[in-house]
Amino acid sequence: MIVLEFKAQGKTNQYKAIDEAIRTAQFVRNKCLRYWMDNRGIGQKELYRHNTALRAEFPFVKALNSHACQVAVEWAYSAIARFYENCRKSVPGKKGYPRFKKNCRSVEYKTSGWSLSETRKQITFTDKKGIGKLKLKGTWDLNFYQLEQIKRV
Repeated sequence: MIVLEFKAQGKTNQYKAIDEAIRTAQFVRNKCLRYWMDNRGIGQKELYRHNTALRAEFPFVKALNSHACQVAVEWAYSAIARFYENCRKSVPGKKGYPRFKKNCRSVEYKTSGWSLSETRKQITFTDKKGIGKLKLKGTWDLNFYQLEQIKRV
């Protein structure tokens, strides 16, 4: 997997919308962890169903792209799976019990919710958070990569 990093330049209201999207992804992750704590023994399918219930209950979660919400559920489940794996392996010391995130700093979009411009110098986020079009600053040339090769943003 190749990881390319770019800085996104936008306006103040766009940065606020990005912060709102990050807080929403953190909210979904923490809610999934709480659901797992209350209902031990549930799997990833139940967490995805809980995500669907969260999207129906909270309008600010519904405004975030569904793929971004699914990634937040995947983050929660990976913490749970890592904890169970450490318990199975009898790792000495603490096993890494999943914790709530207070200072989450990212939101991840899969294949939908974003599009690159034709020049590949700008990215547009199409969910209802109102992020809009951001300018990309970086040293890599994205023209060498097919759009199908870019899996996550």
